[in-house]
Amino acid sequence: MPHTSPSLLILGTRGIPAAHGGFETFAEKLALFLAGRGWRIGVYCQEEVPVVTERFRSETWRDIELIQTQVASTGPRATLEFDWHCARDAARRQAVSLVLGYNGAVFLPYLRLAGRKILTNMDGIEWRRPKWSLPVRGWFWANEWIAAWTSHRLVADHPVIADHLATRRPRSATAMIPYGGVPIESAPTEPLAALGLESGRYLISIARIEPDNSILTLVEAFSRKPRGMKLVVLGTFVDGNPYHRQVREAAGPEVIMPGAIYEADTVQALRFHARGYMHGHTVGGTNPSLVEALWASNPVIAHDNPYNRWTAGEAGLFFSDAASCEAAIESLLGEDELAARLKAAAQARAREAFDWQAVLEAYEREALALTDRVPRPALQPTGMVSNEPR
Repeated sequence: MPHTSPSLLILGTRGIPAAHGGFETFAEKLALFLAGRGWRIGVYCQEEVPVVTERFRSETWRDIELIQTQVASTGPRATLEFDWHCARDAARRQAVSLVLGYNGAVFLPYLRLAGRKILTNMDGIEWRRPKWSLPVRGWFWANEWIAAWTSHRLVADHPVIADHLATRRPRSATAMIPYGGVPIESAPTEPLAALGLESGRYLISIARIEPDNSILTLVEAFSRKPRGMKLVVLGTFVDGNPYHRQVREAAGPEVIMPGAIYEADTVQALRFHARGYMHGHTVGGTNPSLVEALWASNPVIAHDNPYNRWTAGEAGLFFSDAASCEAAIESLLGEDELAARLKAAAQARAREAFDWQAVLEAYEREALALTDRVPRPALQPTGMVSNEPR
């Protein structure tokens, strides 16, 4: 076995330290975990500038190489430009490439032709999201196929995603590794007071304000009558957006919309002290926000689909429309015994399936297999499946 340290490059996120979302948080956790176990880690970080003066610039952060990559554009074009330059640079480096998401998979054949090993987290089934136009959905569909056949190994974060990928590649090519979280065992109440909230006297939703997240359904169902409690809807509202206007118009006086909140300690406190978490996502895999709700011991009211049913398990009450959503709200708010049972189930489900240590070890095992090194013994949450490369 070679004595040099194994190397991994992380592509597909805006970069770390995490400030943007689930993939960035995961990239940070995995990078720190592997660096602490002797890996050489590089993470590509997107830097939007008026004019490119230095395409690549390396910095060191907590023993991790941050590969600052300049792009002189914005929006989707900037993301594609960034993905291309990341693939081009990674092709010159002796390392396994972990690609998070497949939106820029059109560039992966270049990386593979350069002889690099590719491990791709396939994220959700993006082309099925109704919010995208037909051309955009076609782009995602094509990139999903390219990623599936260009990557040496695929990662699905949910059994339903693994089933879907089995229609693209043999099932043995995919490892099912969910998202992780950490327990929230206490939190201050000061962030609640700033919003006029009391511990245990509100429900919370944390999501993008989009139709496929059922935000309008949640707000309508809650607002049908006085509850004696509040609903906190965290997310960015944009003036002029028709759907956002509908949600605002549907909101009763007990609905609070403070916008998006990015301070981790504040969000953690709002989760911890909530009576329950409302999750309207209709598509996707293992949603990070839902996992975090389970780790906060939140009873869950979730849209009824295979993604949410598997993730929430016995911690969830499920709805399919505004009427069933209202019934779930009334049950959770009115039955203390039910709330306590769901709370305990959330704790159990989080420990069973979404432990960060096990998730990160599973990724390390997959990456090590691509370096032809001997993987460490597995520590897997229940239901996690990993097949050795064929």
